Amino acid sequence: MERTEIMTRQVLSEIRRAAGPENVAITLCFVGTQPPSYPVNAIYLWTSGQYEAVISVQLKRGAGVKLDKLEEKLRKTLSEKLPGTRLSFEAGDIISQTMNFGSPTPVEVAVTGHDLVADRGYAEKLMAGLGRIDSLRDLQFGQAWDYPTINIDIDRLRAGQLGVTVEQVGRSIVAATSSSRLVAPNYWKDPKSGIAYQVQVEIPQSLMISIGDVQNIPVMLDGAQRPLVSDVAEVVYGSMPGEYDRYNQQRMVTLVANIGGDDLGRVAGRIDDAIKHAGTPPRGVSVDVRGQIAPMRQTFSSLAVGVALAILAIFLLLAGNFQSLRLAFIIISTTPAVIAGSALMLLLTGTTLNLESFMGAIMAIGVAVANAILLVTFAEEHRRTGASSVDAAIEGATARLRPILMTATAMIAGMVPMAVALGDGAEQTAPLGRAVIGGLLIATIATLFILPSIYVAVQRRIGTHSASLDPDDPQSSEFDEQTQ
Repeated sequence: MERTEIMTRQVLSEIRRAAGPENVAITLCFVGTQPPSYPVNAIYLWTSGQYEAVISVQLKRGAGVKLDKLEEKLRKTLSEKLPGTRLSFEAGDIISQTMNFGSPTPVEVAVTGHDLVADRGYAEKLMAGLGRIDSLRDLQFGQAWDYPTINIDIDRLRAGQLGVTVEQVGRSIVAATSSSRLVAPNYWKDPKSGIAYQVQVEIPQSLMISIGDVQNIPVMLDGAQRPLVSDVAEVVYGSMPGEYDRYNQQRMVTLVANIGGDDLGRVAGRIDDAIKHAGTPPRGVSVDVRGQIAPMRQTFSSLAVGVALAILAIFLLLAGNFQSLRLAFIIISTTPAVIAGSALMLLLTGTTLNLESFMGAIMAIGVAVANAILLVTFAEEHRRTGASSVDAAIEGATARLRPILMTATAMIAGMVPMAVALGDGAEQTAPLGRAVIGGLLIATIATLFILPSIYVAVQRRIGTHSASLDPDDPQSSEFDEQTQ
């Protein structure tokens, strides 16, 4: 743990140097784990062993430091100055931690099965495939596999000949290497204050630092110096998993990674390809992709269904309002322009398709449909007076030009501050504003120039009579003599 503390201080100094000492507000570090002699539940600690340290860093407001660039710089610097270490940059804000759904990083691939050896073997194959994805950062196992141990194999026959039992040997080793509180709890009550104190005996950690110190532990309960552990047991170095993780009571091996230089959707697709190329998992082994990928896919699927249902609901409402399926189709024909405009704006600004941009596209669809209703309603009223469909479309577009431009311009102007990401944390909502602006720009042009043409084309395709069910429509029961 002392070595881990030294390296942690080096990392802190590199963070301050890279970000600028004036930009760091506060740092908080947890190094190693407490020994078992301390009555602290390990569930409240964030480290899994003496080899691990967690550093939390808060930057000052207005520091002007880009986190992604700072992380890339630290990855390069720390890998050179601290070779052999593993680094993982984890989210410090509660929102990102919640969106990871229990994963420390946005990407987590979990290999679950009954046999831990088979799980690890297949996870090694996945590690090789995922390592070829250049967009993944800090790719590593979520568990420490080769945690150093000291294995003590007690010779029962020899121990019996020397007059000790396996239980006596175990109690002596635990009391010497950890504390007597684990084998013989003892409490002393202060007669003055009435407070009970736990009394425990242990060998100082500074005197128990090698395998020879373990071999020289006496195992007789009567205070005799013999026999020693080396007299009744074989003591050798070994290794074991430093942490066991379970999901639904099954042990699992996890691969965790961050993302850099690409969006989550593309990375998710490449991870799926890597899993396919790894081959069929062994019998009883399953692979699950977790972190932010699973909720992202679920959210996008739900949003796509929601957009389709919203368009369908708008179409049915328009058909019921106008008593005409063709007019509902004419109005709803502006939605492809909205989707194309939003996608084009996201592409030009380098913005990913996410929850905010999806919501912006839905908002733009609502405004575009409202503008289309204005134009078609006015054109339809003019057509009912006896004008041709061409004259009605031109009249509707010219008469509704100012209201449509006012509505679209006001909406676009209101979204400009959000789209340029002004203020703290505005980058998270910027995709919404950009999607609205791009969708309304293209939709307004389509409403004023393309929608009238669609209106004329659909009205001219009336065969024998108008499909309108509106009794106020004078052409609802007239026949087209030219078609006849």
